Amino acid sequence: MKILFIGGTGTISSAITRALLARGDEVVLINRGNRNGEFDGKAQFIKVSDVNDEKEVRKALASYLELKGSNGKNYFDAVCDFICFHKEQAERDFRLFEGKTKQFLFISSASAYSKPVRDYVITEGTTMANPYWNYSREKIEIEEFLMGRFKYYDFPVTIVRPSHTYDERSIPLGVHGSKGSYQVVKRMLEGKPVIVHGDGTSLWRMTFNEDFAKGFIGLLGNPHAIGEAFHITNEETLTWNQIYETIAKVLNVEFKPYYVSSEFLAACSEYDFTGSLIGDKSNSVVFDNSKLHRAVPGLAMNIRFEEGIRRTIEYVLSHEECQVPDPEFDSWCDTVIKNLEEAKGRIRKASGLDA
Repeated sequence: MKILFIGGTGTISSAITRALLARGDEVVLINRGNRNGEFDGKAQFIKVSDVNDEKEVRKALASYLELKGSNGKNYFDAVCDFICFHKEQAERDFRLFEGKTKQFLFISSASAYSKPVRDYVITEGTTMANPYWNYSREKIEIEEFLMGRFKYYDFPVTIVRPSHTYDERSIPLGVHGSKGSYQVVKRMLEGKPVIVHGDGTSLWRMTFNEDFAKGFIGLLGNPHAIGEAFHITNEETLTWNQIYETIAKVLNVEFKPYYVSSEFLAACSEYDFTGSLIGDKSNSVVFDNSKLHRAVPGLAMNIRFEEGIRRTIEYVLSHEECQVPDPEFDSWCDTVIKNLEEAKGRIRKASGLDA
């Protein structure tokens, strides 16, 4: 297959690019070229300084197609935009790729499903609405635009909704700072308590990017995927306590949780916990992947969290560039815990519990 990716080197897309190249597909990446090193000599590149500059991308794409001796008519078997976050970018994609591809895949988000959840079992038919997170609302807006182009212009759209997908470069967590999750790992290694939203018992899914790639590739060139939406997640359901406990186990340290409500965290920080927690991770969700399995018979999403997170932790602890300290977040955690403990002490004293 001839496949064009806008992006292609991120958390989700790198595993897909790697797998497609391994099976012998022709993969072309449009991006700035900052992280293309792994795929040098394997993929083809259309380098642009700004993927949002439609004129620059159109010119670069035309030059590529001319070099290939093509007029662009359905030249690509599939095109996927991994970095489309605003409707204007989707409108640009439609103008650029209408008539140039047999399938256009848009990476949406499972966070777009209705919040608060009305049923913890999520299917592709679950209502799309998230009043807490603008990121999710914009994904919904893009989906509606692209499905309209499918209905009225026969634009061959497939919607893909990832949930919490991770790779070897970053440890997935619920509560962390703006510089990534390493500071939480550092707190664990130092024997300090780590903040867990709620009481840690809500249900969640973690998907290693190599597993996600299996489902995604099964939808490429799949006639049952045109005009349809699919979420792609692992089948293993975990509580947040289990997630943190597994990370601590791999680190060979004691798990010391400090439970704080998501509403409190959102109200007492500049971090976007309203969106990322109340609009997403604090909700119990179990994804029904039946539709994906009907479209991709024999699909096996079999990288359990314990295996995936072990690979991730080993990589992070052996690569200094992944160990990004976040002293501001560390201090904020200490402040939250200290003040809640003091408030607890005052209430106990006022209630006569501590005579």
